[in-house]
Amino acid sequence: MAKTAYSNPGQPTRTPRTTEYEAFARITHRLKAAAALDKSGFSSLVRALHENRELWTILAADVAGSGNGLPPQLRAQIIYLYEFTMQHTSKVLAGDARPDVLIDINTAVMRGLRQGGPA
Repeated sequence: MAKTAYSNPGQPTRTPRTTEYEAFARITHRLKAAAALDKSGFSSLVRALHENRELWTILAADVAGSGNGLPPQLRAQIIYLYEFTMQHTSKVLAGDARPDVLIDINTAVMRGLRQGGPA
């Protein structure tokens, strides 16, 4: 029993990159599902948009920190995407835009996390 307490070969090693990917995947899935419901799923869309804003806020705070090891240009691009996400989310909530571009942005970030650029 003691041997199995410290090893679980069925569990893959989790890295910060896989954790970020999973967070983006989960929230992007919720955005897609809520967007597919149109007006009948507005409350689901609001929850998904809120989660997406939280995720981007955490990401922006992380890259803005002095200890972040990403290249300055990539950090600036992430901050730009954060700002765009905040503005576009407000438009979606007001009924002036669709969440599709937010889904596209998240999907592109997920693709980048899978390809294994800078950690």
